[in-house]
Parts: sequence; structure tokens; C-alpha cells
Amino acid sequence: MASANVAHGMERAADPGQGSSRGDTLVLLAVVVAVAFVHALTNGRYGFHRDELQVLSDAHHLDWGFVPYPPFTPFMERIGLSLFGLSMVGLRMFSTIANAAAIFFTGLMARELGGGRLAQVTAALAIALSPLPLFEGTEFQYTTFDYLWWVLIAYFIIRLLKTENPRWWLAIGATIGIGFMTKYTMGFYLAGILGGLVLTRTRRYLLSGWFWGGMALGLAICLPNVLWQVKHGFISLHFLQHIHQRDVAQGRADGYWRDQFMICTNPFAAPLWIAGLVGYLRDRRYRMLGWMYLIPLVLYAVGKGRGYYLGGAYPMLMAMGAAIGAAWLASMSKLPRRAIAIVFFAGLAFCGAYIAAVVLPLTSSGPLKDFALKNNGDLREEIGWDDYVKAVAAVRDSLPPEEQAHVGVAVRNYGEQGAIEILGPAYHLPPPISGTNSAWLRGVLGDGRPMGA
Repeated sequence: MASANVAHGMERAADPGQGSSRGDTLVLLAVVVAVAFVHALTNGRYGFHRDELQVLSDAHHLDWGFVPYPPFTPFMERIGLSLFGLSMVGLRMFSTIANAAAIFFTGLMARELGGGRLAQVTAALAIALSPLPLFEGTEFQYTTFDYLWWVLIAYFIIRLLKTENPRWWLAIGATIGIGFMTKYTMGFYLAGILGGLVLTRTRRYLLSGWFWGGMALGLAICLPNVLWQVKHGFISLHFLQHIHQRDVAQGRADGYWRDQFMICTNPFAAPLWIAGLVGYLRDRRYRMLGWMYLIPLVLYAVGKGRGYYLGGAYPMLMAMGAAIGAAWLASMSKLPRRAIAIVFFAGLAFCGAYIAAVVLPLTSSGPLKDFALKNNGDLREEIGWDDYVKAVAAVRDSLPPEEQAHVGVAVRNYGEQGAIEILGPAYHLPPPISGTNSAWLRGVLGDGRPMGA
């Protein structure tokens, strides 16, 4: 298996696009703009997802923490509400941008590892046409932003290892801090980063003030949430422990190894990320990134994490695999090189088309909608919330006028809570009475009075 340095030299000789970084960037931008355009066209169909309704509810009650997750995503949606109101396309725009940025930086990683235009576009397309990344652009959830932070950290570490400029630790530390403000599974990635440092020659950075400065910066960024957790008895830790036990009991953690091939990545691109992992482990300069994948992989497997938790680690593998694959193709004669490229991109596109039909709300009706709803539980979670709110309003309207003035709406879960709170004002419904997640922590009745008042 060629190292990244060998791949760099081989592709320079074979790929005329290597010499024009501006042209490569424009091609990458064309890919990400196309993906973002598809999301913009389809994100207004169906309705809000149940999880999105919870985030929107929390966006109305900003704090330094929430029971199910850190504060970054509700904060972004508070901005989205200010800019776009209840527009699904507008509110999902931040997720679309985050998804596009993750694809773009995947291509840039391939460039930093010595890949020319072919490698960069291959890496970007392999991620763009994978199930998890494609889904991340369809809804605003913390997983979307978490995915981007994993990609950015990998890119910054590649830049660190390539330039040997320790100042990159500031960018790495800051992104880790933002990551902890987005999703607590950033801790598993941090374990991979620290493990990669200790297990490779990059351990020399442990003596660098820039490393410790970066870690201090990351801690400063997420410190408000840490203090919030201390104040509330680490309520999120207890919540997540309960959710994990539920997931394991319900079999949601089953299929972990299968999901690495079928959910986190496009199945046809498996040779790329496998080659990328081997390439990192064989390359002395970039070996740290191999451990950044392997350590979280094992930790999640032992801890029975869900398969998609590791999704953000695959772009860096695809980038290295694409650089190695393009160098391998460059060593062949013209006919077999073209044949292999045609077969690969045709297979990638075929799998991508099937994935898009499952993941994206391509049509508002007809066979494609039926196919998507049959195979995608997340899309089914977007159906019916408007009807639910209308039904509640109809029940309220059926009451005598003197009773309507004192009516309250008690809900059973965060989807119902978010639907009543976010969609209910259009029907003049009161705020919901809820004991779920952060609504329980806020401890208020539907009229704003504290519970027990």
C-alpha cells in the first residue's frame, strides 16, 4: 500500500488538475453546491421531525444546557427562528450548510494528503452519497453539527502534521470545545486524539505550550455547560445512561459493525475507507489519524454504542483512501484506468441514487414517497404533527366558551410538547404542560406558573 507521500508524487504526474488548487476548489464547490441545492429543494416537504420540535421548544428557553444535549443546536435554531420564522427550508439551512462544509473539507483533506482533482472529487462524492451525511442535511439536529466538528478536527490535525506548525492546536482545541457544546460523544473522539498522540511520534506535542493552550481554549469554550451540569447534578449524564440502557434493551445498538458499511458510508466506497485506514497506519507522519478512528471504534463497540455514532470519522478515511486510489490508478495504462474509474463511479452513483430515494423526501406524493416512508422511520416522524395540533384545537373548540378560557394541554412526550408549543399558537392553544426532558427541568405549567403553585 502506497503511503500518502508516494500518492502525492504519483498523482502529480498523472493528474493535470493537481497544479491548479483554484480549479480544484471550484470543482469541489460545484459538488457541495449541487448537494445543498438538492436539500434546499426537498427540505420543505412533509413537516418538522419530532426531534426538531424538541430543539425548537428548547430554542425558546435558551440556557447553558438542556437535559438531552448541550446548548449549541438550540442556540443555532434560535437564530434560525429570528431569521426565517417557522420556514422548514430556512431553519434547516444551517444543517444544509454544515453538511456541505463537511463534504468540502473532505475534499480538502484529500488535497492535503497529496490527492489531485480526481482524489478530491472522489472523496467528496463518496461522503455526499453516503446515508448518514445525506441525512444530516435534511434536518436540524445536533448530530449534523457534531459530524462537521469531527471532520474539521481531522482536517486541522492533517494540517498540523503536514506543516508541523503547533499553532494548529488552537483550532483543534477550539473545535473540540464547540464539539462538547454540541454533543457529548465528542469525548470518544477526544479519547482517539489523545490516544493517537500517545501511541505515535506526535507525542512530542504533549510538551508543547500550543497543545496545552488549545486544550485550555476548548475547556474555556465548554466551561459554561460544565458549570450548568454541576449545578443540575449532571442531569444529562443520568439521562444519557437511561437512554443508552433503553437503546441496548430495545436492540437499537444491534448491527454496529454492519452500520459502519451501510449507514456511515456508501457501501460501494468501502474499499476507499479501508484503504485509507491502512494508509494512515502505514504512514509515520499521519498514523495518528488511524488511531483516531480505531480507538472510538473499539470504545463504541465495547460500550454498545449505536452504529452511526462513528460516522464523523469516515471522511478522513475516505480522503486518504481516495488519494491512495488515485495514485494506484495513475500507475496503470489508460484502458484499465478508465474501466476501473467507470465501474467505481457507476457503482457509487447507483448506491447513491438508492440511498437518496430512502433518505430524501424527493416527492410529496406517489411511489417515491411511499418507498421513502416505508424504509425511513425518520421521515415517518415528520408526518402528522399539523393534524395532531388541529385535532387538539378542535377538542378545545368543542368545549363550552366558559371552559375554553381555562383549558390546558397535557402532553406525553417531547414531540407532542414541541408541536403544541411551536405549532399551537396559530390555533391560539396555550403552552403545553409537559414533564419531559428539559420541560420537566424548567418545571412550569402551561400558563407559566411553577409546578405546585
